[in-house]
Amino acid sequence: MTRTSEVKRKTNETEIYLALNIDGQGESKLETGVPFLTHMLDLFTKHGQFDLTVDAKGDIEIDDHHTTEDIGICLGQVLREALGDKKGIKRYGNAFVPMDEALAQVVIDLSNRPHLEMRAEFPSQKVGTFDTELVHEFLWKLALEARMNLHVIVHYGQNTHHIIEAIFKALGRALHEATTIDPNIKGVPSTKGLL
Repeated sequence: MTRTSEVKRKTNETEIYLALNIDGQGESKLETGVPFLTHMLDLFTKHGQFDLTVDAKGDIEIDDHHTTEDIGICLGQVLREALGDKKGIKRYGNAFVPMDEALAQVVIDLSNRPHLEMRAEFPSQKVGTFDTELVHEFLWKLALEARMNLHVIVHYGQNTHHIIEAIFKALGRALHEATTIDPNIKGVPSTKGLL
């Protein structure tokens, strides 16, 4: 079974090609036009052991909002499609990741019930040119389109870059756990019979 998917999305604001292999080797080919987001997606890919390709062009001369949001949308769409009927997956994932003084936790349920609960404060409004409020925008669109229940908790931290890096690493690790096929699970891990 190959758990892969790709999407092309073109709007007046962005043009994106994105491909995901859930059962990858942690390899990425990323052209986002948003350097900090590229860095975070590279970490997400490596720690989730996914293969991810992103080729995005957006109206970054305005700001990074549309590109960041639409990449989150596309990643959620391909994740949902690549998972298929979700038979045999663990469904839940939980990861704590420290990054120097920061500690982030990400908890996931691939439940088909989209929700983002984010408990995080960023000391700075920007990391380089990247607006830190876009982290929430990216994660919310990812959760919505993947139809996952996503909880992000930053337990503590002082450096904004470290906090966001810990979040993206934890996101990769928690998602890796949730998407892992468990041979002991027969069918879909739900008493409802579907996810």
